[in-house]
Amino acid sequence: MSEPRKKAVIVISSHVARGSVGSRAAVFALETLHFPVWTVPTVQLPWHPGHGRSTQIIPEEGAFQSFLADIAEAPWISEVGAVLTGYMARRSQIDAVAELINTLKNRDPSLHYLCDPVIGDQGELYVSPDIAGDIRDHLIPLCDTATPNRFELAWLCGEEPDGTLEATISQAKSLGPQTMLVTSSPATSPDLTGNLLCTSKDALIAEHQTVGKPPNGPGDLTSALFLANRLAGLSDQNNLEKTTASVFEVVQHASTEGLDELALERATASITGPEVKITAKPV
Repeated sequence: MSEPRKKAVIVISSHVARGSVGSRAAVFALETLHFPVWTVPTVQLPWHPGHGRSTQIIPEEGAFQSFLADIAEAPWISEVGAVLTGYMARRSQIDAVAELINTLKNRDPSLHYLCDPVIGDQGELYVSPDIAGDIRDHLIPLCDTATPNRFELAWLCGEEPDGTLEATISQAKSLGPQTMLVTSSPATSPDLTGNLLCTSKDALIAEHQTVGKPPNGPGDLTSALFLANRLAGLSDQNNLEKTTASVFEVVQHASTEGLDELALERATASITGPEVKITAKPV
């Protein structure tokens, strides 16, 4: 007997022609785990900006708003069970996304919204402060799950990342969403990093060794896998462990081979059933 068709996920994020970041990573992961995906690009790029300057194609403001309005009224909208948002290229996109989320949640309160606040890393914003502020003020309050990295979390809280696990837990619990997954979190040992999961019930961390010169895209992949595993019914602990193991395995393989992008086309096994075993523990 074939498995029942899963609810679709709307992915609203950046799209690159070459590489495995933004929607390229998220859509691949979700479809590998048999989730139908509706994709909305916020910007199209030849490659990740970290590889150098390139042409950007950003949807015209009115067209983007109309595009999302069409999706909200689509005759197949009942197929959708979740929305994942990532990189936003314009402030007006945030308003349109917020309107879509409100519309869908009013119709179906069970719809799950995961916000990956893609605003910066390594101590710097790579979007304008206005865009980052609008994500904080208009999207974070609507989401069920947020997946910032440690720098993004501190910025959204109006604080500085001080490098301690205790401070990161405090910031995660203060931001607002019911579920907070903090990537690249401080760990219980200086030579480790990991993913920190904070809910109203507890805080768990899944740790692993750092990977030298990791390619771009682990955050996008983490968000998609965490959402997929949640929709599939995994417990918080099992989700955290499997998501972390999958991403660590994919990143480690790319780093070992000296690649400048995640080799997702060869990562199906790591996504569906990683060989690496990572155990989450309470903190």
